[in-house]
Amino acid sequence: MAKGKKSLKGLGARYGIKIRKEYTKIHLKLKEKRACPECGSTTFGRDAVGIWSCKKCSFKVAGTAYDVKI
Repeated sequence: MAKGKKSLKGLGARYGIKIRKEYTKIHLKLKEKRACPECGSTTFGRDAVGIWSCKKCSFKVAGTAYDVKI
């Protein structure tokens, strides 16, 4: 594995390398820390598919399923 690359262990040897790499990329993007556009807190995260909110100031925004562009 190349230096700096991260792989998830959840799928094991199933489904093929291409799907496992795509799953890893989406999962890491989904779980990364984001700053709230209103208060700047890092408690901004996904509530449901396409719904993102801040736990501190209750700011809500609709975006895409795995990432939000504000």
